[in-house]
Amino acid sequence: MKQRYEYKFIRLGEGYRGIKEEAYSYKEVINEHAEEGWRLVQVFAPGYSASKQYFEVILERELNA
Repeated sequence: MKQRYEYKFIRLGEGYRGIKEEAYSYKEVINEHAEEGWRLVQVFAPGYSASKQYFEVILERELNA
């Protein structure tokens, strides 16, 4: 049987004129979700612009059939 996964996308630090302080709490966010069975896939910063900047945390966990 093929494994199935679900994904969660969490945006941190979204704000105007730079990344907000909360973005630097990504370690806490990842650890909290790990306790619920989520696994880190990637942290990245999609297209920066002068007005909006943020980090995107992507998590996955196996679906129970």
